[in-house]
Amino acid sequence: MIGVRLARPWLDLDEAAIAALPGQLGVYEIGDAKGGTLELGFAGGRSRFGLRSAIAEAAAKHETAARFRYEVTMQYWSRFEELLAAYLADHGELPPGNADRGDRRVGRIAAAGG
Repeated sequence: MIGVRLARPWLDLDEAAIAALPGQLGVYEIGDAKGGTLELGFAGGRSRFGLRSAIAEAAAKHETAARFRYEVTMQYWSRFEELLAAYLADHGELPPGNADRGDRRVGRIAAAGG
């Protein structure tokens, strides 16, 4: 199940890193300095400057945001849902920034052979 998660290295969350981001569609993960995930998100067709603006906006919502990682993908919605399901399988709950999903269902992931 490792291949489902974002495998890219974490980047420090600063203005230079945000400015260097592509204006493309994709998914991202915002984290704190202690290694926790604060939010999983996506830059979709309505994101004005793609990942650059989506990550900047998400990071601004979290006082303890210190790092991020991302993946460029045209299938941002299905990839986002996949990342949420993997996080839920690992932790039993969604990240704090995704807790507002309300009654919208998150898919379930089972280990191979299980």
